[in-house]
Amino acid sequence: MEEASPYSLLDICLNYLTTDLEKFCTERHDGTLCLQEPGIFPQEVADRLLRTMAFNGLLNEATVGIFRGNQMRLKRACIRRAKISAVAFRKAFCHHKLVELDATGVNADITITDIISGLGSNKWIQQNLQCLVLNSLTLSLEDPYERCFSQLTGLRALSITNVLFYNEDLADVASLPKLESLDISNTSVTDITALLACKDRLKSLTMHHLKCLKMTTTQILDVIRELKYLNHLDISDDKQFTSDIALRLLEQKDILSSLVSLDISGRKHVTDEAVEAFVQQRPSMQFVGLLATDAGYSLFLTGEGHLKVSGEANETQISEALRRYSERAFFVREALFHLFSLTHIMEKTKPEILKLVVIGMRNHPLNLPVQLAASACVFNLTKQELALGMPVRLLADVTHLLLKAMEHFPNHQQLQKNCLLSLCSDRILQDVPFNRFEAAKLVMQWLCNHEDQNMQRMAVAIISILAAKLSTEQTAQLGAELFIVRQLLQIVKQKTNQNVVDTTLKFTLSALWNLTDESPTTCRHFIENQGLELFMKVLESFQTESSIQQKVLGLLNNIAEVKELHSELMWKDFIDHISKLLHSVEVEVSYFAAGIIAHLISRGEQAWTLSRNQRTSLLEQLHSAILKWPTPECEMVAYRSFNPFFPLLGCFTTPGVQLWAVWAIQHVCSKNPARYCSMLIEEGGLQHLYNIKENSQTDPDVQRIAISILDSLEKHILRHGRPPPCRKQSEK
Repeated sequence: MEEASPYSLLDICLNYLTTDLEKFCTERHDGTLCLQEPGIFPQEVADRLLRTMAFNGLLNEATVGIFRGNQMRLKRACIRRAKISAVAFRKAFCHHKLVELDATGVNADITITDIISGLGSNKWIQQNLQCLVLNSLTLSLEDPYERCFSQLTGLRALSITNVLFYNEDLADVASLPKLESLDISNTSVTDITALLACKDRLKSLTMHHLKCLKMTTTQILDVIRELKYLNHLDISDDKQFTSDIALRLLEQKDILSSLVSLDISGRKHVTDEAVEAFVQQRPSMQFVGLLATDAGYSLFLTGEGHLKVSGEANETQISEALRRYSERAFFVREALFHLFSLTHIMEKTKPEILKLVVIGMRNHPLNLPVQLAASACVFNLTKQELALGMPVRLLADVTHLLLKAMEHFPNHQQLQKNCLLSLCSDRILQDVPFNRFEAAKLVMQWLCNHEDQNMQRMAVAIISILAAKLSTEQTAQLGAELFIVRQLLQIVKQKTNQNVVDTTLKFTLSALWNLTDESPTTCRHFIENQGLELFMKVLESFQTESSIQQKVLGLLNNIAEVKELHSELMWKDFIDHISKLLHSVEVEVSYFAAGIIAHLISRGEQAWTLSRNQRTSLLEQLHSAILKWPTPECEMVAYRSFNPFFPLLGCFTTPGVQLWAVWAIQHVCSKNPARYCSMLIEEGGLQHLYNIKENSQTDPDVQRIAISILDSLEKHILRHGRPPPCRKQSEK
């Protein structure tokens, strides 16, 4: 499937162009855009560019200006959901040699009459436009209005669904000399007799949910009987009517002999026996639509052979339904409801089905029943190992849509739960590209408004992982929201008071640790919300839980890095407790305790407002403890940058401080050289290390480790070359 492959070069270029279109354009006097480069786009590329802009919701009064003139040569134009006026439409599109136009859902400022009038101003289009889609539009703002379809003499296919389109309009359309395909679903037509005017050329007729029809079943069948050349007939409905038209049609033996496709989904009184008999009398039949009927359960109608079936009896039928009905919200919901039952026990990765779910979600973003059913299916299709087999591009689309659903329905608990369940996936959170900053904000907002314990655990797990993936600026922006820190601290307080160590507590501590990393504002929020006192209580309550202590001390390291908060940590009970943890047998605990002490001592004697003897003693203990540390087997910590270490490397009068800094740098550079050696070089760390190496006052232990790091860096440069001398924003 397409999503399993990398993006094509053309797609990459078009997405880049559309993402920052103004950069490549100049502005005309009327505010519209014009491409700066004078070159001419090939027709296929121009069509693709327009479709990309429509898909991304970028078509408006200004941007459609790039399609004026002859730089672009459009043939198949898609302007779905464009926000443009009739004047902008005429100027941008009506001079092209169009053979297809899809104007579904353009804004109310432009009517069907405006569009046809514009197209009719071009004689070439009058004669050669073959396919026109005008779904979900206003026919005219004038009453009465001039009917104008008849001027499009070359039109072969017209779709005009969800429109106040009446019998007189149908008569106008039926007179088109080349019309072969017509979709009048959900219009205001009450009588289809006008179709007899095109009975000798109409091959496809779609009349889904024709709710205003006032003809009897016999009268409808009399018209259909005359349409002898029909290959496709759709009389499906949203299960709202009790008409027996489907059953009566199936009983007819002398009707629609050329039929290839029949859709009666949502109709009453349909049986397997009647459908089988109808199909067997017409050997050319290739498709029958049976979703939301009582039929489709016989072996003949499985849909797995030559005859395709949309229905709910099996996976094949449901997939066919999602594929064919992606624009019909009711049918999408029905299909997803039955898909959920099947995927509940699914053991095999099914990317082709997930793609169909994605299309349904994307087409109906504001339809709660669709989003609810789709999000439940997404979880079943991507849970645990199933996500590993899904293409990253497909998962990126899914994730984007889940976040949109959370944004559109913030107060619907079950939908939010479905989305969080799907998002709480290592595959998605670690490997899939999506807007992690917006995701973190959405999840935090949910966390602040709900108290469901199981969902709380998932929410903080997601936040802790997302926070580690954000840039320093994004983390600071997220943590700057006071309610976020307050809510996370409240969870820590609750668990501490209950004396409970669980995954919720661990994830919450991780989230706070990541949010305070190189974020002074978040650190200040932490202090102002009595975070220091609370974390002291956590350390005292869970003295045997090294994983808890490590996370707490890691966060307190972040606080200690902030010079403006130095005085807040000059608290005797706090320093006494940290000094005890410095001697922990767990190197992870001792390491972070040492980091706190190193940062506090590094600012000199004047900044140390407690006992000077204690400071001297701590400096000696710091040096001694570090030399006793064994080499950890794995990477204990991850850093966004080395900038917080550089002030410590210059502390030649306090070698214990320097020793902690070089030990920390050597640790991460030895465990993950590809990442940290490059980062250290880019951020200017070489000069700091050379200063230590060449300074005669350097402590021998510090010098030894610094030389070892320099050796590693030189080998890295020989192997990979020297990185560019600019700071790289790394993830924690």
